[in-house]
Amino acid sequence: MARVLMLLSVIFVSVYVTEQAYFLQKDFIDNINEQATTWKAGMNFDPNTPTEHFLKLLGSKGVQIPNKNNIHMYKTNDAAYDNLFGRIPRHFDARKKWRNCYTIGEVRDQGNCGSGWALATSSAFADRLCVATNADFNELLSAEEITFCCHSCGLGCKGGYPIKAWKHFKKHGLVTGGNYESGEGCEPYRVPPCPYDDEGNNTCAGKPLESNHRCTRMCYGNQDLDFNDDHRYTRDYYYLTYSSIQKDVMTYGPIEASFDVYDDFPSYKSGVYVKSENATYLGEHAVKLIGWGEEYGVPYWLIVNSWNAQWGDNGLFKIQRGTNECGIDNSTTGGVPVTN
Repeated sequence: MARVLMLLSVIFVSVYVTEQAYFLQKDFIDNINEQATTWKAGMNFDPNTPTEHFLKLLGSKGVQIPNKNNIHMYKTNDAAYDNLFGRIPRHFDARKKWRNCYTIGEVRDQGNCGSGWALATSSAFADRLCVATNADFNELLSAEEITFCCHSCGLGCKGGYPIKAWKHFKKHGLVTGGNYESGEGCEPYRVPPCPYDDEGNNTCAGKPLESNHRCTRMCYGNQDLDFNDDHRYTRDYYYLTYSSIQKDVMTYGPIEASFDVYDDFPSYKSGVYVKSENATYLGEHAVKLIGWGEEYGVPYWLIVNSWNAQWGDNGLFKIQRGTNECGIDNSTTGGVPVTN
């Protein structure tokens, strides 16, 4: 009898873990489109994707509510903002402002790993270095190193804190590192990407989630580089108040942004995302904010995601700005690169 109960419990757990995500099914997506007025939903993930698999992609621990314990970390002003003369354009796209910085618009693929927090921060840092050096520095920084070597930042593929990543950049720096198997930079990303094949199947489907890698403190990509000499640093790290986000982006470049993910968001395709009325909370995610604008009168933030370019609007999305939609207006982080 005990063996039977044990067998049933194993079967129950297996079914739970591999249960198809209800929010990736066609009828659920159709229902979103019947309600949403500012955006459109569509199929981004294989409907057979297990719920547990998707939840593991949500690894940020960065959504904030300003309070007495963290308010001192919110940046409200910077002497460099004076160069803007108070002019904030209605539309801004960092890709167009700094056209020579190709990394700004690059859509990453975090693979089967909850490392969005690391890709968002390291990518924003790389963009800001490019901006600060007038494109003399124009490559990616290592998401691999910050994911698996910053033990104070979090738990690698199981999630991390974006603000602690920026703190790590200030104290310890970050080496260069391109995408999977690119051989670019000191420590390229070693988590395989998850693109769709020619038949529309996700290449990571059915594969286990990535285990945390052993921290490597040597250059295995471009082996002509010296690990100790390849580190880049920031002079500081901070959260941004809503009123300082645009000024900071226009002055220094893209930033990291965290937000609450609800069960309608995975199927975003176009328009300005606004959470559906009865949407269910799934977790937190970190992304890169590169601009803003208005669409049919709805203000938005322009965001680069890290679920590859086949997701959403060529890997990007827009989310309502000015209403703290899903906590995003209070949950942005950055740092100013050291260039000398």
